[in-house]
Amino acid sequence: MPDTNKPTDHGSAAPARKTALQADKTAVPAEKPADAAKLHGLLGMLRDEMGLIAGVVTTAIFFTAGKPWLADLSNLPWLGFMFVWLFGVMIWCAFGVVRHADALAEILGEPYGTLILTLSVISIEVTILATVMLGNMPNPTLPRETMFAILMIVLNGMVGTVLAVGGLRYVEQQYSLQGALAYLAVITPLAFLALVVPTFTASTLGPTLDTQQAVVFGTLTALLYAAFLTIQTTRHRNFFEQPTRGRGKKKDAAEPASPAPHHHGPIYSAPYHGVLLLATLLPVVMLSKPLAALLDHGIEQLGLPNALGGVVIAMLILSPEWTAALQAAARDQLQRAVNLSLGSALSTIGLTVPVMLTISVLTGAPLQLGLNSVEIVLLSVTLFVCHITFSGAPTNILLGLVHLVLFASYLLLIFKP
Repeated sequence: MPDTNKPTDHGSAAPARKTALQADKTAVPAEKPADAAKLHGLLGMLRDEMGLIAGVVTTAIFFTAGKPWLADLSNLPWLGFMFVWLFGVMIWCAFGVVRHADALAEILGEPYGTLILTLSVISIEVTILATVMLGNMPNPTLPRETMFAILMIVLNGMVGTVLAVGGLRYVEQQYSLQGALAYLAVITPLAFLALVVPTFTASTLGPTLDTQQAVVFGTLTALLYAAFLTIQTTRHRNFFEQPTRGRGKKKDAAEPASPAPHHHGPIYSAPYHGVLLLATLLPVVMLSKPLAALLDHGIEQLGLPNALGGVVIAMLILSPEWTAALQAAARDQLQRAVNLSLGSALSTIGLTVPVMLTISVLTGAPLQLGLNSVEIVLLSVTLFVCHITFSGAPTNILLGLVHLVLFASYLLLIFKP
């Protein structure tokens, strides 16, 4: 005969059901992007676009009341103040570009997000260099110095910090081998054609190209870069997406990867972010000419190395992408970091070289592209190490340290050639 006084399971299950019901009632559903945008409000939108507002105001000042300020740059403290002002505003605008590109990345998916960001940022480089070449006092070596600085900063500084951060947090990280090799397969020949071959050509004096060479090299570079973009966004798009990890891997990881791309603030529509991305780029483009004038005069007055100008412009251009790549590595999205870093290196050659050569051929502006012997060695070692780094094995902190050593050597050679 069953014991009627014996407690049943219903009593213990009831609190569990009650707790589950309470959890369901108290759970807050995830906000949709549209709901977040509505809650953000007009004031929030204005706060998000303070960089754009500062850029517009600064541009208006420098092209009206600020014109006489650039006429006399003999006062070094005033020159330094104006340079910090312009550089700070342009960096602010550049990070606004990153925010809108991140939103577009979430809307459109990869690799379109990183591609939009890369093309937007490199367009800043192209505009600054074109402004300098078309100015009253063109600098024939600034495009070479800037492109070489971007390659060294990206392939050593950016890749090194990304792998170091990812290695510290996750021990090892996975990426798409096909995507990384596709980048390097295009970067390597284009880098040598643009920056090494002109040093050894005999048809002109100095590290330059004659008209026929410039036309052919510029055309081939543009066609190969266009072919890469076509493959990246159509036939082999999966090469540039984060690979799926198998079970049992990453046991030593500090925390799991974030499944969603990071974005700053609420997400609106693609046209909204596209228009504001272009609008945020415009002050950077407009302010590039006064910044270049201040930079050239300051380097001359202080007796600093000419190559430092290229480094400063490269840091301005790459700071948003560098930040975005570090954030991606910290979320264990190494492929996005690879797309940003190697994509920047490829775009700086694929876009900048054809534009600079076209300007030189059409206007007769002097352009020196060839590197010296030490720079050629450093570029060769960098590309060799990149091929080893992205050879198929998971990345780790040691590989990052190797790239950082090369980056430190590059910085030393700027001041002690």
